[in-house]
Amino acid sequence: MSEASFTLNVPDAEIELLQKKLALTRLPDELDEAGWDYGVPLADIRRLVARWQDGFDWRKAEAEINHLPQFTRDIDVDGFGTINIHYIHQKSIVPNAIPLLFVHGWPGHFLEVRKMLPMLTEASPDHPSFHVVAISLPNFGFSEAPKKKGFAGTQYAEVSNKLMLSLGYNEYVVQGGDWGHLVAKTLAVRYGHKSVKAWHTNMAAAGPPSFWTHPFRFLAFLVTPWTAAEKAGLAHSQQFELKGSGYFKEQSTQPQTIGYNLADSPVGLLAWIYEKLVQWTDGYPWEDDEVLTWISVYWFSRAGPAASVRIYYEVMGSAGVGAIVGTKYSSIPLGLSYFPKELMVVPRLWSRTIGNVVYESEHQSGGHFAAHEQPEALAADVRSMFGKGGPAFGVVPGKNGYA
Repeated sequence: MSEASFTLNVPDAEIELLQKKLALTRLPDELDEAGWDYGVPLADIRRLVARWQDGFDWRKAEAEINHLPQFTRDIDVDGFGTINIHYIHQKSIVPNAIPLLFVHGWPGHFLEVRKMLPMLTEASPDHPSFHVVAISLPNFGFSEAPKKKGFAGTQYAEVSNKLMLSLGYNEYVVQGGDWGHLVAKTLAVRYGHKSVKAWHTNMAAAGPPSFWTHPFRFLAFLVTPWTAAEKAGLAHSQQFELKGSGYFKEQSTQPQTIGYNLADSPVGLLAWIYEKLVQWTDGYPWEDDEVLTWISVYWFSRAGPAASVRIYYEVMGSAGVGAIVGTKYSSIPLGLSYFPKELMVVPRLWSRTIGNVVYESEHQSGGHFAAHEQPEALAADVRSMFGKGGPAFGVVPGKNGYA
């Protein structure tokens, strides 16, 4: 499990191949005044492809990524052999900083943590500091992919926990959204009160409380009126299910089929993910080079962009929707941050069923990629939860985050 320093250096041949493929792009037609009704507008893709071909500097983006402290390490996974894992490890100068594992989802990657790193690792008498580990999950970024079927939530949690233990963090906390929510919840259930001491998520995925599992919350649910924000959140969630969830069906049932498009066509990959970057955020002002850096990480990823969508098939095949909104529960402290344009926005009485909720924060703006869209707000929530006076202060013995 020896650690190796990692420097991103995409071979020139891979960049040349990308340019050749972009030059051979054949774009579809578009109906008059289609807007976003049918998917990503043709004008957006035409502009981004032109920029990707002429103007976008991957080597510049690569150099900026390499400013981050990156490493790889072999992790043994039960039944799956050894997988080489890529991760960021940004330590604070505060010796007793709180070890924090940041877990991304799809279509995110390890760079989602980039804006929050200086905020979380900053030393200050006013808030706690963290040693931050941002994993590239297997199949994503510059981690290897498993070669066998069945690599699901349990295995993603096992890899994440073993990574933290290998770094000497025998006790730590977790933050995640999207699939990072699932991994964090699985970590809490499997390793809570042992290595995992608390978790925080910006995607409170939950169904309504059941009388059999949460009788008091169920009765409260029957008589408690929804707030205006909760009503708006449910309407938003229903609209997403109606108009925005087709990708989920495809990736959770036929990931190999869509994989050919993602692996062979840079424009197919661009359109597939760009749609989510725009529609899953809350009016975030994406710059073209910002988008192209995000997509390029997928295009140049170690296992290729098709590997990343297998998580949908494996998790949904092993546990179904229960993996996301199920009743597995851990009593370790849980913090929730609510952003209005998250994909699933449910009433608080629902979200409180997923764990021992000790901290909640509601925001007026922000969407699915909170760490990238609203880094200050999300970092402030994490600081508040684990800081002095917070409900999870001192949850990691000897590591309270203050000098």
